[in-house]
Order: sequence, then structure tokens, then C-alpha cells
Amino acid sequence: MRYFNIKAAIGILFLIPLIFGSCSKNDSVTTTLQNDCLKRSLGPNIAGQTIDFAYAMALPYGGGKIVSAKADASIAGADGTYMDNRSYYTNSSGVDVGIVVSSASVTSGTATTVTFTTDTCAATLRYSYCIPAEAKGQNVSFVFSSEGSNGEKVSYNMGPYPVSMMDMKLDIPVSDGNLCYISIADMAAYNATDAAAKANQIDLVYLYRSIAGISFEHAFVSPAATEFLPNVTLPAGVSRSTLIRKAYSLQDRHLARLQYGIYIDDVDFQKIDLSNMPNYAINVKVDAGLWVETADGVYRAYIYVNSVNNTGKSAVISMKRYKMK
Repeated sequence: MRYFNIKAAIGILFLIPLIFGSCSKNDSVTTTLQNDCLKRSLGPNIAGQTIDFAYAMALPYGGGKIVSAKADASIAGADGTYMDNRSYYTNSSGVDVGIVVSSASVTSGTATTVTFTTDTCAATLRYSYCIPAEAKGQNVSFVFSSEGSNGEKVSYNMGPYPVSMMDMKLDIPVSDGNLCYISIADMAAYNATDAAAKANQIDLVYLYRSIAGISFEHAFVSPAATEFLPNVTLPAGVSRSTLIRKAYSLQDRHLARLQYGIYIDDVDFQKIDLSNMPNYAINVKVDAGLWVETADGVYRAYIYVNSVNNTGKSAVISMKRYKMK
């Protein structure tokens, strides 16, 4: 797992040397266009998620105005890649405030560009790169650049950043007797009818039972562990035996979206040993997790329990999945 000090990272963001772009007449530190950049996002870079940056640029007082800014990625971003047309500053209350300084960004191929519409000599723009599926297992780099009305141009290189081989799916609803058949390959939950058509891809059965004298409640059980599936009639062909290991205090930030600075990465799937694990997990609590390995060894996954509902006999789960072979 990767651990990050998020507060420290945010503190660094505030230390970006934007003061070089002050338009004060007393600013005589530099006479040329300057720029700087900070990566704002933390954790593994996963396809479908974003890599976020703050790009700062400035000219000295009287040196002209900024006319354009661009971010050029080594691999074209997916839909949703953009550069914000607002320049941000932090007010006295610690709140980020954005002021529109340019037209909406235009992305063409690997490049995302904004054209300034406001007469300003300093700006900090945010750039969000949506990671495409084709970038999995590769490195992606960025070149940020800006141009002033005086003809000066400047650029700043960022990266390379490795892109994970993982896949991720958030907020999958599961319910006893309905959407209870979970496929790791599909990262989805199915009802009995759909599960019958995908029998060789069903790895877990979700169920809720309140049994006197037994702490059962919310459970994730392999179809093969029939002794832990009371009153469950499995669809024809659903019979896989999936290895399961319970985990506590592992609130992956991507999945939990809470304050914890813990991230599961590719190497965690590669190194974890599930060979002696059981094929069932009962009494699974909210904020707990499950390491899972499919019967054919093709996939390993980490399933996080976002919420549970005893009355509704249901839960919401999120999943990271890694293909082993």
C-alpha cells in the first residue's frame, strides 16, 4: 500500500511561487515570463481517473499580458480532459476562489489549450488529464507552456508518471436475493437470471442472514461454499470456489473516498498470498474489505464495503481489480 501525507501535499500547493507574477510596481525580481507546476492528485494513476495539476505563469509588471497556455500529454487523454479557464487564488479564509481569465479549453489530440480573454500578467490554471485505457502499464508525461503578449514563451516538464494496470469500479449495489451474484471479471453484481447466463464468471454470492447465536449478517461467500449459503438456490452452473481474506483498517482512499491516505497499488495484488485462505467471509462490517482471488487465478481484487443496510439486507461495495495472467 502507498501512504501519502495529504495535508503536506496541500501545503506545498500553497507554496507555488506565484509571487513572481505579482503585478506590483515594486516587483523587480524578474524581467521575463516565468512558470511553475505542481501535481495535485495523489495515489496510483488508474484508467478512467484523472491526474490533476496546477500550472502557474506570470510576467512582471509592465512586461505584457499572458495570451495563451497549453498542456501537451505524451498520450492523448480520454474524454473529460480539460484545462480550467479560471485562475485560482486562496482567500483569507483558506477557500480557493476561481476567476475566469480565458475561453473554455480546446483539446485536440494530445494538446489542451486555452486562449486568455482577460488582461492579466499572472494566472494559475488547473489541468485535469483523464487517463485513457490504452495508457495502462505505460508512462505518461506532460509539457506545460504559456506565451506572453511580448512574444516570450516558456515551458515546464512534468513526469513521467506510471499508469497502473488496475481497473476500478465504484458504488456497486448488492442485495440479498436480487443483485447478489458478483463477477470479478465484470466488476458487477447480477440477479439470478443474469447470473445463470454468466455462470462461469460468478465468483461471490452476497447474502444477509440474522441467525441466533451466530454473527453472520452481511456475508460474501463462494458459490462452492454451500454450507454458508443457507436457503440460497444457486443458478445452474454457478459453482466457483473463490479465495477470500478479510481486511480491516484498509480504507483505500480511491474506494472509500474518506480522509485516509492509503492507496492499494499493483504491487499489493502481486505480492499478497491468498493460497491458504477460506472461500467465504461472514459478518463483514462497513469500512472493512476483502482480498479476493478467482478460482482460475486470472484476477485478484480488493472489495471495499462502503455501506450496509440491515433492514434492507443490502450493501454498497467498490472494487479494485488486477489481472494476474
